[in-house]
Amino acid sequence: MKFMQEHKSFFVLHVGPELHRKEQIENTQCVNSRRVNATAETKKTENKKRSIKTVLVDGVKQIVVTLLIMVIGFFAINYQAYYEIIKNKIEEYMGIKEKSQLTDMVEPAQNTEQKLLSTDKSTMKQVKEIPPLNLEITPPDTRLIIPRINKNIPVVRVSSEHLIEKDWNALEKDMQEALKNGVVHYPGTSLPDQTGNTVITGHSSYFPWDPGRFKDVFALLHEVVVGDKIAMYYNQHKYIYKVSEIKVVLPSNLEILKQTTGKRLTLITCTPVGTNLKRLVVIADLFEEQN
Repeated sequence: MKFMQEHKSFFVLHVGPELHRKEQIENTQCVNSRRVNATAETKKTENKKRSIKTVLVDGVKQIVVTLLIMVIGFFAINYQAYYEIIKNKIEEYMGIKEKSQLTDMVEPAQNTEQKLLSTDKSTMKQVKEIPPLNLEITPPDTRLIIPRINKNIPVVRVSSEHLIEKDWNALEKDMQEALKNGVVHYPGTSLPDQTGNTVITGHSSYFPWDPGRFKDVFALLHEVVVGDKIAMYYNQHKYIYKVSEIKVVLPSNLEILKQTTGKRLTLITCTPVGTNLKRLVVIADLFEEQN
């Protein structure tokens, strides 16, 4: 007893093996539970990341496909205009582009020196000595000649009635109808025999199902350069203009329609070809007038 009293502080209570095993199991279950929860959270995060990535990839694919369809549709609708543009570029690159036969129509008339024929020669000899006559046939209608793009285009006039009434929808309808038959003289602007600004507008491209024959008549207008000559026939007179300025403006820019103190020709079309975003404007001043 005395020994136990002296050494009682050294006694340790030992728990049975069943209780110790129970604690180990509980600890193991707790650790496993944490691992399961951590694994579940990791999978949840990975699934979330995978889901976002999948959405982004699918979104990019849809955008690419949509853009591809839009591009194909755009060129399908405007194939006639772009065929002219591509053909012109290929001919220039290969050096096979021929000089337009319309060039002679915008050059100033040259006076041919007349010589008296000798009367002591036979009739046939006299006929052979007669120089060829340089007679130009003046078209009966109003026409626009642009040698650079090899275009000889009828100019259609539209009534100013709806312009005066400020009925813009009706005016636009009249002009769209007139554009089926050529380029259109913008109502309210001057005519070639008048001082001021003669404004002509035409399609660079239009719907392929439209019945008009001049849907892409100005598709190559951007090929015109400063210094080029353009002719316009009006009332059996020929007016030759020289290009002085080329610019691109917004559709809301009405400065291009304003009258001028001199005789001017202004050509307008939509640009880029196949869109209605901006206007390509070619300005030419009167160079010569021929009766």
